[in-house]
Amino acid sequence: MTLRREREAIVAHAPALSALTPGRTGNLSVRDGDAFAVTPTGVAYDAFEADDVPVVGLNGDRRADGMAPSSEVPMHAGIYRHARPGAIVHAHSPWATTMATLGRSLPPIHYMIVAVGREVPLADYAPYGTEELAANVVAAMADADTDAAILANHGLVVMGPDLETAVENTRHVEDLCRLYVRSSAVGEPTVLTDDQLAAVEERFESYGQNGDA
Repeated sequence: MTLRREREAIVAHAPALSALTPGRTGNLSVRDGDAFAVTPTGVAYDAFEADDVPVVGLNGDRRADGMAPSSEVPMHAGIYRHARPGAIVHAHSPWATTMATLGRSLPPIHYMIVAVGREVPLADYAPYGTEELAANVVAAMADADTDAAILANHGLVVMGPDLETAVENTRHVEDLCRLYVRSSAVGEPTVLTDDQLAAVEERFESYGQNGDA
């Protein structure tokens, strides 16, 4: 099977997407070389198997049998061509989408933002499934040097070295959007400084079982 491991990863992580986004509105992809496996369009997240997962080239061409791919293939392909991550998550998670409808980027109100960068920028609006949207997302992430972007009046996209990391960081961003919206209802959230964020980034280099934390 073409991209067997990547197609199986899509199936394995589809339940996580279901928990993040309403209905069938999100999509996942995993890259290998010049192609990527991506969730099929308009299908319940528990209603497909690895053989059903479409494989698409970086120019949008179909590479293997499977269901019709997500309508957001142009966005996934555009990100892979420019940023070259290993996986991408796109979700309409409620708190990030709230930020999207407010037209707000996510500032560094909590140190966990460094999982994706020092901010989550707002990408300009464009219709879903278009090359224009792909270009807007790529530009927003490149300008902010970040692995995530809020899509104006749309949702959230997060990239990572693998699908597990991309899903985990999507949860981080969604939670920070929740904190931002709730704290903004009370007052103006305090934003971390560049020096404070740099210190966190340094500590994160040794975080986990292979580090000192």
